Amino acid sequence: MEVDFQRSLSLRPSRRLDRNNQSQETKDVEYGIFSMDTIPQDVPMRILWKKGFIRLLLVGGILWMLLILVVLLFQVWSCQSSIAFISVICSKESKVFTVLDNMGLVPRQHRCPIPVLDNPDTVVIPESSTLTLPHNLSYFVEDEPAEAQSQSTPLFGGHQSWKQREESFKIKPTMKVHCGFMRNGGAEMDAIDVTYAKRCKFVVASGIFDGYDTPHQPSNISLRSQKLFCFLMVVDEKSLDFIQQNVSVKVDSQGGKWVGIWRLVILHQPPFDEPRRNGKVPKILTHRLFPQAQYSIWIDGKMELIVDPLLILERYLWRGKHTFAIARHKHHQSIYEEADAIKRRKRYARPLIDLHMKIYRYEGMELWNPKKRTASDVPEGAVIIREHTPLNNLFSCLWFNEVNQFTPRDQLSFGYVVYRLGESFKFFMFPNCEYNSLFILHRHTREHSSVVEWVKSLDEFKTNSTGLKESRGGLGLWTPYPGDLDSVQLPPVQRTSQAG
Repeated sequence: MEVDFQRSLSLRPSRRLDRNNQSQETKDVEYGIFSMDTIPQDVPMRILWKKGFIRLLLVGGILWMLLILVVLLFQVWSCQSSIAFISVICSKESKVFTVLDNMGLVPRQHRCPIPVLDNPDTVVIPESSTLTLPHNLSYFVEDEPAEAQSQSTPLFGGHQSWKQREESFKIKPTMKVHCGFMRNGGAEMDAIDVTYAKRCKFVVASGIFDGYDTPHQPSNISLRSQKLFCFLMVVDEKSLDFIQQNVSVKVDSQGGKWVGIWRLVILHQPPFDEPRRNGKVPKILTHRLFPQAQYSIWIDGKMELIVDPLLILERYLWRGKHTFAIARHKHHQSIYEEADAIKRRKRYARPLIDLHMKIYRYEGMELWNPKKRTASDVPEGAVIIREHTPLNNLFSCLWFNEVNQFTPRDQLSFGYVVYRLGESFKFFMFPNCEYNSLFILHRHTREHSSVVEWVKSLDEFKTNSTGLKESRGGLGLWTPYPGDLDSVQLPPVQRTSQAG
């Protein structure tokens, strides 16, 4: 009996401990950190989804990097392949290369080798054969009577009406268009320069206006090209004075002025108030200044040509049976992106750039996209290579008319004229890295600056006392437009390059 009593006393603490443990377990289940009441049912699923999403991103990034690496390795291998179907990927002119470039899968180079022939003496000059419209192209030299009566002051570009502008984009067998050089509009050449230019069938042309540069002598020019080409530097009187003060100018027996290989061609009575707009005359209207020329290569005045011009014509025109070639812009493909860059860099009055773009948007000009037939809507206009066919001459006239009517930023109007002419106008837009390998770029002797570049509001143009408003160019921006531009919304621009 005593033994049983002691056993009972010894079991009580253990039972009490068991009950305490059970009670604590129950509390833990009901109220503890593992309680089903306090933990949402979807927490494990959320954790699972979050981990899965992170893993998916990591795997996707790795696969994308591997894809880029494979494409680049395949491209390098394809350049060495003897299989024509595969090696075409290496060609900068192929559609495959263009697609890869637009996707950002082709590394951008500032300069790259130009696939020119080794010897200019081996180049065979083809016969010109143009079967495209227009067959007959002529130019207005005076405004029509109705326009002449309403406008008393002769203008270099004429007083082109909105109706005439619209009709000029409709290609016909016989056409007559505005193309500068209206009677008494300025840009007159000396008789000795006109006579000299008549002998020029192959032309390398350049221009200096407002005394910003001195001529840079080309290099690597073969003896054949020196005999075949005329190197013509178009200058205004201010630039002629500046050149004579800084470099040696020789005068031949006929009175022609020379700086090295360059024959200076003086344009008297500049047609525009804005020097940049004056520079577009020889650049775009080369066929009007030198009407006997069959081929021309334009380079900006600050450039030093370092490739033989005969090799340039063979590479960019004759080899691919092209008649017009120009480089694509390094950064921009849409004119709206180019316009945004012009405004940010204060290259022209921002409200006038917006008005210019609103007109193009109203007339159907879309943002560039890979489905377009051109590699870009924006060129690098410092080098232009062309055969002077009637269609190319028409294009140059229409391009100049846009520069004359609106802003002098010709990179904005180039793509628009291409759009308006559609499939009729074909050209070769070559890679920018080859463009940079054609020349050495020199700095201007001084920076160009104009008060119009800083204009922020159209209200600043209300009075012309400050000289902001041009009197002989850009008049289309001040002529009532036959459409509702107030309803036009410019497309949003996404910068594709911080450098642009």
